[in-house]
Amino acid sequence: MTGEILALIAGLLGALGEWLHARRCRRTARLAFGPAGPRRWTAVGPLLRVAALMLLVSGLVQLWILKPKSRGLATPETTNRHLVLALDVSPSMQLEDAGEAHNLRRARRASEVVSSILERTDLSRLRISVVAFYTGAKPVVIDTYDLAVVKNILDDLPLEIAFNPGQTNLLDGVRESVALARDWPPGTTTLLIVSDGDTVPDTGLTRLPPSIRDALVLGVGSSGAGINIDGHLSRQESAGLRQLAARLGGNYFDANEKNLPSRELAMFARALPPRRENKAGRREWALAAVAAGASILALLPAALAAFGSDWNPHARSVSRRGRGRAPALSPVHS
Repeated sequence: MTGEILALIAGLLGALGEWLHARRCRRTARLAFGPAGPRRWTAVGPLLRVAALMLLVSGLVQLWILKPKSRGLATPETTNRHLVLALDVSPSMQLEDAGEAHNLRRARRASEVVSSILERTDLSRLRISVVAFYTGAKPVVIDTYDLAVVKNILDDLPLEIAFNPGQTNLLDGVRESVALARDWPPGTTTLLIVSDGDTVPDTGLTRLPPSIRDALVLGVGSSGAGINIDGHLSRQESAGLRQLAARLGGNYFDANEKNLPSRELAMFARALPPRRENKAGRREWALAAVAAGASILALLPAALAAFGSDWNPHARSVSRRGRGRAPALSPVHS
């Protein structure tokens, strides 16, 4: 309310100044603007100056009153959620049968799906860990809040060379992820598994610790016609992934063609902090008012000088001097 009152006072003082200025300009109007006077549009100049002054004062006062707001990276004090991504990096993830047209590599589709989830998550309150698994499992990054690091891992980083060739061991990825999150506070972690599937044995699955609140299994790759690799047919083993999700007490989603809907993301991964929509608040309106007011005050004088009047006394005086003098003749010598 203080900003509006001060803006009103500034507007009244500005209007008084414009009235005094208009009285003085009226006496010298013919000298300043010529016989025709200023153009009609210049009548809005005083109103624009008063409005710009009110906007500028109101915006500056609001910015002075409002408390500063940090938009930097997350800090340990503001971070209270964890996401552990167990990512399948086996050679079968390089097969092309993913996406709506089934022309994307499974690894590329996995990158798109995970990026879609992270873009709808409040990253300022989230730390991300990535565990890669193939014939074994290795943590790649632990507790990062830098989205660029995670995207670099997802975008074609050849992690499979860190493992010995062999059969995919999905359970090792689950075990390593669970071990990573075991000591975190209860209910603060979401386990996200992205894979094209594997045969999961009936025993040997690690029990989830209290820190993991939700488990979400995303399948990539076509579950219909498979592709031959290393002498066997590779397809998304949706039944095995669905069974794994049930044993973890989580949910399964076939992400081969569609991203995870926001409603199901909120239902499946309740420990992930949702991203807040950046709606314009008092600070944004104050910045807009300052920018608008300052721009009008800066540009209006230039516009009045360039387009305020048709009269150009300098050009008229030059033309009169040119017509009044006879051209000089050069002497002729015989």
